[in-house]
Amino acid sequence: MLRSFFLLLTFTSTVFAHGPVNLGLRTWHQDSDHPVHKLFKRESTDGVDYPDVGSPTWSAAYPASSADPSAMPQEWKDALADAVSAGKIPDIPVTTVINSWTTYPDGSDAGGPVICSSYVQCRGDGDIWDAPDGKIGIAFDDGPAAGTNKLVGFLSEQNETATHFLIGSNILSHSDEFLAIFNQGGDIAVHTWTHPYMTSMTNEQVMVELGWTMEIIHNSTGGRVPKYWRPPYGDCDNRVRAIAQQIFGMEAILWNHDTNDWSIGSDPSTTVDSVDASITGWLTGPKSPGLAILEHELTEDTVQAFMNAFPAMKANGWETASIALLASDTGSPLSECRWHWQRFYRYRSRCFVV
Repeated sequence: MLRSFFLLLTFTSTVFAHGPVNLGLRTWHQDSDHPVHKLFKRESTDGVDYPDVGSPTWSAAYPASSADPSAMPQEWKDALADAVSAGKIPDIPVTTVINSWTTYPDGSDAGGPVICSSYVQCRGDGDIWDAPDGKIGIAFDDGPAAGTNKLVGFLSEQNETATHFLIGSNILSHSDEFLAIFNQGGDIAVHTWTHPYMTSMTNEQVMVELGWTMEIIHNSTGGRVPKYWRPPYGDCDNRVRAIAQQIFGMEAILWNHDTNDWSIGSDPSTTVDSVDASITGWLTGPKSPGLAILEHELTEDTVQAFMNAFPAMKANGWETASIALLASDTGSPLSECRWHWQRFYRYRSRCFVV
């Protein structure tokens, strides 16, 4: 038995040398038999014959800029119509964005149970806001971007992975960085196609913002369909939430601490050092709930702020893991798998190999 374990460890370390590997578990993507696959499986040999990522043929399959509802695939149109007719999509009015604030019609209660807008901190059914006690869910928004390669390199050095909430149009324009994330073993999640305020979108616009991002991820990862998304600006309500959940099978992951690192370089009050100081302050605070920190891979500076704070995460006794892994509740800490071979052998489907 012990010999079998070491043979398996050697094999997986050789074959999957690009980073930590989840043995047989799908943390960030749906099971192969999940019904959402029918919305994206349009090739006879799914995940095999798609064009090479970054090639002109690959790029031509997606919206060049904005996602046009009139070009929505028929499968998505039918799925939306079925969900609406079944009463699964609440009839909540779209918002108007005024001075970066989403506004509902007069008389609406944005934080009430009917609308439940996460923009005003209402926690809807299925939303994930917190990491488990004592844990930090590592995640980054707005990639692939200028900071991606630096981030992926650092994560690899630290034997870590993260959840990358990716903008679909950024995948289109940063295909090499996207592949760096995927090949490193990062968890991939949806951050819409163009990063709009989602409650200001019609049902059809919500469909294409989510759908095209899922489509490009699916077609670029061998047919994997993501099961998590993050609303830009944290802007979601029960209507948008229902479209994501009921049609696309996705749960929203939000955050309980915001670094505002995206404003480094544009707001003089936000610097790498100030972000580092904010994170360090949270790390020395309570460990319940765990930390879900909003960070970005936009630039090398935003990544540097995370890198500077990372040693303090370990020094203060926090466990770190990709937030998609924590949300899926699959897998044990790497140290368990590394040292307790009996548990690895008996519960190998719950362990990771490096």
